[in-house]
Amino acid sequence: MKEIQLTECKYLTSSILLMAEHLEKVANELDKDSVRQMLVDIMGAKRIFVMGAGRSGLVGRAFAMRLMHLGLTSHVVGESTTPAVSNGDVVIAISGSGQTRSIANLGKVAKEIGAKLVTITSNSESTLGELSDTVIALPGRSKDDAGGYVERHMRGEYTYLTPLGTSFETSSSVFLDAVIAELIFITGASEEELKSRHTNIE
Repeated sequence: MKEIQLTECKYLTSSILLMAEHLEKVANELDKDSVRQMLVDIMGAKRIFVMGAGRSGLVGRAFAMRLMHLGLTSHVVGESTTPAVSNGDVVIAISGSGQTRSIANLGKVAKEIGAKLVTITSNSESTLGELSDTVIALPGRSKDDAGGYVERHMRGEYTYLTPLGTSFETSSSVFLDAVIAELIFITGASEEELKSRHTNIE
């Protein structure tokens, strides 16, 4: 077994601080009109379907669970027990690039069915962004980082900091938890009500 080198955890701390700085940027640059429309879409939906690939899919699962805790009917796309999407439903897609083929194709299907499509992405001009009724654009890296990030990462300058994709996944997770907080206020749900819907057969 390789001996673990004890460190001062400077890379760990730097990564956390980098994400905290990014989250502040996200909070300050959110388009509140788009967020309000997303809230209207959710509250007016018959059912809410959430989808994402890879780690974005894990973020989506957590969000769907919280929606269920609020008493809303939510499903994760791709689960064996997920019913068919229909007119009157809302599909929420999570994709940093907005170009993930499987999710973009499912977005097209949702629109053909007549469901509303809400996309959370860093690229509002993407395939999903263009398809969607409502787009929540979460700011990506700064303009200074955008063009040279990959090159600097390959050179080893950012080797130990947030890997590619991590900033979007963390941002979308925090954003969606904040959406739940807003929905708790809107619905007047109590903590006791949320707890009563939490699974009791874990």
